[in-house]
Amino acid sequence: MHIHILGVCGTFMGGLAVLAKAAGHTVTGCDANVYPPMSTQLEAQGIKLIEGFGTEQLDLEPDLYVIGNVVSRGNPLMEEILNRGLPYTSGPQWIGEHILQGKWVLAVAGTHGKTTTSSMLAWILEDAGYDPGFLIGGVPMNFGISARLSGTGRESSFFVIEADEYDTAFFDKRSKFVHYRAKTAILNNLEYDHADIFPDLAAIETQFHHLVRTVPGVGRMIANAREESLQRVIKRGCWSETEWFGSKEQDGWTMTTHDDDTFDVFFNGEKQGTVQWPLNGEHNRMNALAAIAAARHVGVLPAQAIASLGQFENVKRRMELRGVVNDIAVYDDFAHHPTAIATTVAGLRKKVGTARILAVLEPRSNTMKLGTMKAALPGSLLDADLVFGYGASGNGKDALGWDLAEALAPLGDRGSAFSDLNALVAAIAKNAQPGDQILVMSNGGFGGVHQKILDVLAQ
Repeated sequence: MHIHILGVCGTFMGGLAVLAKAAGHTVTGCDANVYPPMSTQLEAQGIKLIEGFGTEQLDLEPDLYVIGNVVSRGNPLMEEILNRGLPYTSGPQWIGEHILQGKWVLAVAGTHGKTTTSSMLAWILEDAGYDPGFLIGGVPMNFGISARLSGTGRESSFFVIEADEYDTAFFDKRSKFVHYRAKTAILNNLEYDHADIFPDLAAIETQFHHLVRTVPGVGRMIANAREESLQRVIKRGCWSETEWFGSKEQDGWTMTTHDDDTFDVFFNGEKQGTVQWPLNGEHNRMNALAAIAAARHVGVLPAQAIASLGQFENVKRRMELRGVVNDIAVYDDFAHHPTAIATTVAGLRKKVGTARILAVLEPRSNTMKLGTMKAALPGSLLDADLVFGYGASGNGKDALGWDLAEALAPLGDRGSAFSDLNALVAAIAKNAQPGDQILVMSNGGFGGVHQKILDVLAQ
C-alpha cells in the first residue's frame, strides 16, 4: 500500500511513517515546514518529503491519504482530496487498524508523564526479552529512536504506545487513544489541559472513560490512586481488573523512599524489591510504579522490572543536561503545563540543594497561549531563584494572547519577560554565576536557546 501522510513532521505522524515503512508500505509525506531533525530521520528511512500542501501531490496517486491533526478545513490539498472523494483516514485510526491489530497493546495515558512512563515500560519489556514495538512522543535514550515495529526484526506480540487524549483529526473529535484498543492501560494522572478543545475537566474525564470502555474484560487498568479525577472515571464503569498505584495505604502498588535515588516497591504490602537509579523526583517514582505494574500484566516479574529500571536512561528533553560552561549548567526540559513546571523545578531543587536555579520558560502550548493557566505560573515557579519568560503578546500565530510580564508580576524582581530571543539570552548570561543551574522549559524548539545560552556564557 502507498500512503501519503499530511503533516508528516509531527512527532506522532513521523513515528507512524517509520512504522509504516518498516511494515512494508510505500510512504511519502508533506508538511508546512520540512526541516531537521524529523526530516533528516524520515529521509534516512527512504521516505520522500514534500514542502507544503500543494494539490500537485495528488499526482502521486497513493492508495490512501493519512491525515494529521495539524490539517484543518481550508488546507488546499485536503480540500481537493474531499472534492474528488479520495480515500483518507486519520493517523490514530490507521495505526489501530494496520499496526496494532492483533497486538497486546500497552497504552499509557495521562496529563503528565506519558512519554517517560512509556519509555520505562518499553525498556522493561525490552530488557526482559519481549522485543516490543513502540510509538513514543519522545526519544528514549535506551533506544535512540521514538518508534519501531519490534526489536529483533521478527514479529513481536507486544506494543507500547503513548496514548494521547488530544482529538484525532478535524473529522474525528474523539481522543486519539480510543483507536488503540489497549489490553493494558495506564491512567497516570488527569487534570485540566488542552483548553483549546476541552471546556472543562469533566469533558476530559469523559474521554478517559471512553478509553476505559475499550479495554477488554481480560485487560487491566493501572490507575493512579492519588487522583480524584481518575477515581471518578473508574466509578463511571469499568469492565476490567483495576490495580491502583501510589496509595498512602498498603493496597495495590506502593513505595517507600529512602533517598531520591532509591525506593522500595510493594504490592499489596509485600516488598517486591528496591529501585536504584539516577532519576530524581516523586513523579518519576510514580511513573516507575505504573510501568512495573503494567509489565507484570504481560508476565514480567516485578523483581525483573525493578532491575531493568536500574539501567533506565530517561528520555531526551527530560531534565537533559545540554552543557556546562564556567560551572554553569544548562538543562532542557519539555515541561509546559504549570503542574509539570512545578514538578520539574522542585525535582531540580532537590537535586542541587541551595544552588541558584534560573528558570527559563516559553509558554507555547495551545492551552498556555489561550492564557487559561497564566494565573498558575508564578506559583509553579516558586522554587526558582530567577525566572525569565519568553513570549510576545499579540495575535500572531506564535504570540501569546495575554501579557506575560503581568502574569509574572507576583514574582517581583525575580521574574522578567522578554519578546526578543537575543535580549532574553543576554539577560540570562548577565545574571548567571558559577554554580548556577539554568533550567529551560518548553514543548518546542525555543529557537535553539539552549545552545545560544551556552555560546554566550563561553564568551
